[in-house]
Amino acid sequence: MSRKDMIVVIQCAKSKHPCADYMRVENGQPIMFVADPQKAPPDKSVIYRHPDSLAHQGRSWRDMLVAYNHEYRNNASDNPLGLLPAWKFYKRRRYGELVSAFGAENVFILSTCWGLISSDFLTPRYNVTFSSGADAYERRRRNDRYEDLAMLPEDTEKPVVFLGGKDYVPLFCSLTEKIRSERTVFYNSGSPPDAPGCRLRRFHTEARTNWHYICAGEIIRENT
Repeated sequence: MSRKDMIVVIQCAKSKHPCADYMRVENGQPIMFVADPQKAPPDKSVIYRHPDSLAHQGRSWRDMLVAYNHEYRNNASDNPLGLLPAWKFYKRRRYGELVSAFGAENVFILSTCWGLISSDFLTPRYNVTFSSGADAYERRRRNDRYEDLAMLPEDTEKPVVFLGGKDYVPLFCSLTEKIRSERTVFYNSGSPPDAPGCRLRRFHTEARTNWHYICAGEIIRENT
């Protein structure tokens, strides 16, 4: 199989590129998107918002971001907010390596804030996580309402592989449930995750954290 004939979906990362920038309100003040703005600590340097809260004229901040991408994503020289594409937004080099190996059109990132986004999706700063150890304002819980994006085309015929922790598997499954091509979920835990409709494949490694980056490296080597 050609490396251009498969799609790789990988979970997002906590660490962001130091040059990653913000969406902003009309007066220019930066926005930090979080799970629960009301529980966020006081910080005069940013305004806290939920990604699906109203921005203006009945549009949410998510809607505004999609519109921004529609206007500027394919025009690298004109990006007034200076937002980075998702593969650059996250600090880990593995995202860029996946794009180099498979092409930007075949790499997607599962974001706790935005959903299933393409690797070139212009992404603003946020602080949303599934981690149970996170502060309450950061933590997204499984039943919280998010209008997640699902940018992977439903009519793709390419097999899809997912690399990510157990907390991300339900979101991956729900956002790809209409895809007809084969979906494979890699996992590292002793017991397999619940992934309806997906093929499961265990990745053996002694690493217990960030194992999916090691797995991504193996997939790159297998397909280059």
